[in-house]
Amino acid sequence: MIPFNKPFLTGNETKYIEQAVASGKISGNGMFTKKCQHFFESKFGIKKALLTTSCTDALEMCALLLDVTSEDEIIIPSYTFVSTANAFALRGAKIVFADASKHHPNIDASKIEDLITKQTKAIVVVHYAGVSCDMDAIMSIAKKHDIYVVEDAAQAIDSYYKERPLGSIGHLATFSFHETKNIISGEGGLLAINDERFIERSEIIWEKGTNRSAFFRGEIDKYGWVDLGSSFLPSEVIAAFLWAQLENLESIQNKRKQLWNAYNKALKMLARAGYFKLPQIEEYASNNAHLFYIICKTNQERQALIEFLKSKDIKAVFHYLSLHKSSYYTDKHDGRVLEMTDYYADHLLRLPLFYELELNDIDYIVSQIQSFYEN
Repeated sequence: MIPFNKPFLTGNETKYIEQAVASGKISGNGMFTKKCQHFFESKFGIKKALLTTSCTDALEMCALLLDVTSEDEIIIPSYTFVSTANAFALRGAKIVFADASKHHPNIDASKIEDLITKQTKAIVVVHYAGVSCDMDAIMSIAKKHDIYVVEDAAQAIDSYYKERPLGSIGHLATFSFHETKNIISGEGGLLAINDERFIERSEIIWEKGTNRSAFFRGEIDKYGWVDLGSSFLPSEVIAAFLWAQLENLESIQNKRKQLWNAYNKALKMLARAGYFKLPQIEEYASNNAHLFYIICKTNQERQALIEFLKSKDIKAVFHYLSLHKSSYYTDKHDGRVLEMTDYYADHLLRLPLFYELELNDIDYIVSQIQSFYEN
């Protein structure tokens, strides 16, 4: 069986974990935590980076930093993972779901402004498949209406908008290191703070609502409870694992891009014949090869292809369901039809893509897709 995903180990993960254990400090915010955070700050121009136990936790920190309450509205794409919305719903905010673009599963920037009201506090954008949203348009709208932008860059490490790293553009941003991502630590995430107004408070929220970080830097003589917060920082074991991955970012990305390009090239003929659509990368965006998908003509065809590939020992999967139609939020949604969100939910199919996948595996997968459509 060719799995949909297989976590890749560089070889240094257990070595660094042993070093963390031997150091006598494994509770977090130690040497490996600082190495990882400095990596994001120096390579991607993030003003302050904080490791978290998950991207979900990083999003929840965003909601706390923005002082989100039940009086606020947050604009979020409906085609995303539940964590994107849940983090703000937990603070009582009204979630205003936005539709996806006709050209890509990302949020349709041209439709955002119509959703803004006096209660709108933030726009949360998701860079689906590691491909950038139209950030100039989105930041311009946010500036005009004096609202915040949060980049959910869970899938977007080492991806760019007009040569600007994703995660460095919005006021706040989040990354994921879940085992399905390009760079992994099993579970894990990172909060990126790009607006200096949030830096000091972010450390407090990160440290359970205390000014503990300032205490350890010698800036105060004791620390206490000064704000809301939670236990968001991960252990040094997770940070050590992550550092082994970050050290190999370039080689991991190069291999994934090679595989992505092989898929794209091999499937172009079938796409031109009209069997399905391939991913579209806008000119302003780079591609970090997080995932490769095709867009089938119908939901029934997609399900038939999934079953066919399964019979050939290939695991292919669909992706998000429309959040505005979820059992939890359907009665809270304002009733707007989000046509493109539902389209991607019903038609998009993800193919296997992971570091140890080989080109001959892709040849086999493509041959089976071809057999499905042409026989």
